[in-house]
Amino acid sequence: MLMVLWILSTEAFGQIAVAPIGFDKEKDGVVRGKIDTVVYDSKIVGSKRKALIYTPPGYDAAERYPVLYLLHGIGGDELEWFKNGVPHIILDNLYAQGKIEPMIVVLPNGRAMKDDRATGNIMEKDKVAAFATFEQDLLRDLIPFVEEHYAVNADRTSRALFGLSMGGGQALNFGLGNLDVFSWVGGFSSAPNTKQPEELVPDPKKAREQLQLLWLSCGDEDRLINFTTRTHEYLEKNDVPHIYYIEPGGHDFNVWKNDLYQVSQLLFK
Repeated sequence: MLMVLWILSTEAFGQIAVAPIGFDKEKDGVVRGKIDTVVYDSKIVGSKRKALIYTPPGYDAAERYPVLYLLHGIGGDELEWFKNGVPHIILDNLYAQGKIEPMIVVLPNGRAMKDDRATGNIMEKDKVAAFATFEQDLLRDLIPFVEEHYAVNADRTSRALFGLSMGGGQALNFGLGNLDVFSWVGGFSSAPNTKQPEELVPDPKKAREQLQLLWLSCGDEDRLINFTTRTHEYLEKNDVPHIYYIEPGGHDFNVWKNDLYQVSQLLFK
């Protein structure tokens, strides 16, 4: 099936094609960014929690950078994107081609509970509930930590929130629910935790005024596609600019790596 792309925006992004072969492979001569593992104090959870933080090639503490918070799925943790989605490699290659703006990327653990490992029955009630709890952990604990310890632009136009599957639902729920904090928001193959569109965007006028980018994407063979489609249809009906990107594939990292490749070239421009 061919890709279908709907663009509802005053800005002309143009047709989006699938990422080229090798976009996610290390290349000779490319300057590397750096991945740190950090530990922050979560008052919401009542424990120390881990996150991975990518700083771009040439990171300079005297500069100020925007931040992309990138969320994992229900079966993952702070390592899922790093191990399976290789954002550091994708972004390093794009920097070398001059295609993206310098940004910091935060890979948190979106399961906000004391035992936040992706073990046992990941569908247990308390583990699923912990993904909703992460909203406050993100807002009250993680973002302040990042902005204290890294050279960050601490304003809403310099914060992006995106995620895959369960993390896609989180990104839409938390990002659209906190437009005073985030102005770049999107979900990749968003899962059933995604709120109903009327709850996500109760005030279309406010969304039109405050969002820099709203992105919805999904593989054309993904059984969860209806959660993306229903949101798109509501946004279209209410004239909220967004990108609706249906691409070849299912519910897997082949799709999500392509999504990151596409989105990263739009952010903070």
